[in-house]
Amino acid sequence: MILEMKVPSPGESITEVEIAEWLVSDGDYVEKDQAIAEVDSDKATLELPAEESGTITLKAEEGDAVAVGDVVCLIDTSAKKPEGGAPAKTVEKAAPKEEQKEAAKAQVPEKVASYATGSPSPAAKKILDEKDIAPTSVNGTGRDGRITKEDAINAVPSMGTPTGGSRGETRTKLSMLRRKVAERLVAAKNETAMLTTFNEVDMSPIFELRKQYKETFKEKHGVGLGFMSFFTKAVVRALEMYPAVNSMIDGKEMLSYDFCDISIAVSGPKGLMVPVIRNAENLTFRGIEAEVKRLAIRAREGEITVDEMTGGTFTITNGGVFGSMLSTPIINPPQSAILGMHNIVERPIAKEGAVVIAPIMYVALSYDHRIIDGKESVGFLVAVKEALENPTELLMDNAVKKALEL
Repeated sequence: MILEMKVPSPGESITEVEIAEWLVSDGDYVEKDQAIAEVDSDKATLELPAEESGTITLKAEEGDAVAVGDVVCLIDTSAKKPEGGAPAKTVEKAAPKEEQKEAAKAQVPEKVASYATGSPSPAAKKILDEKDIAPTSVNGTGRDGRITKEDAINAVPSMGTPTGGSRGETRTKLSMLRRKVAERLVAAKNETAMLTTFNEVDMSPIFELRKQYKETFKEKHGVGLGFMSFFTKAVVRALEMYPAVNSMIDGKEMLSYDFCDISIAVSGPKGLMVPVIRNAENLTFRGIEAEVKRLAIRAREGEITVDEMTGGTFTITNGGVFGSMLSTPIINPPQSAILGMHNIVERPIAKEGAVVIAPIMYVALSYDHRIIDGKESVGFLVAVKEALENPTELLMDNAVKKALEL
């Protein structure tokens, strides 16, 4: 029986996918549920499992865009599994290919270089010297590659310093995911009135809390006490204070939310992924850290689903993990704002009339000015700063151990 394998639908809004990589070869024997291909949608990379066991015939090439429901391969379920588990075609063809390569090598005679190979004639050498051109940079057309007078006359001096290094280039097709990310970023720049406001945060209080409680926190909960839980908590508090930032434009209407679904930007093997922490307003520090870890692992292992990356109301991106000091993050549409975290550097600042050294992070809020005014945007970022600089009172209600569930 010949089974037609069709492209399943990864999500409601996805109509086509791209064959990123075949994990099997044409004619291989595959087992049921074995991953046979990786397919890219405009939101994620997913594995395509074999629906039955049998011999596979591929009907699409790597890089092909195929519509949802199209046939991408056939599986002959009546085929028997080859002994030893190796595909019969591999065993039969391996030896002849090696023999052909050896025979081809034996038939190609080695080129014997003569004394004149690549050297200029006396007349050609004089012309090249006058032009200050090295003979090694000229391809000779004479016998055995000898540089003739005509070659020297036609030789053009190199524009720039010759280095002798490689000047090759590689052209690689962008994945569907990368193309979609590019389209969305350009659309965000062209279709929104994007503006960015900046501030700085003294991270000393958070450093002190982490230094005091991170080991106990990890021992009890199995996850680290990172910066993301503090920032998420601070963002949730600020969104509740400034609901316009937790809104988006829908046609001629402003759509506001009474929940906080926080998207977190994660760098995955296939590009930028933005999984969502659902109802972050209901999560504890432990809950946020556990969810961040779970989503980050799934994104980096290519297991993230479309549903896990859809529907965020606000985004946090952390360029600081790559060493970024300051940036203007681009809004993740249809959201109206995004918070950019950056690296933490010890800087001199003024405290109570004295100059002290403190761990400082610059933060940036990019927002859509069509829906968020300067008062809301600046007030929002100041609220985030206040919460991060006074976490014990504003994020933990002066009960640190209770907030950390210790």
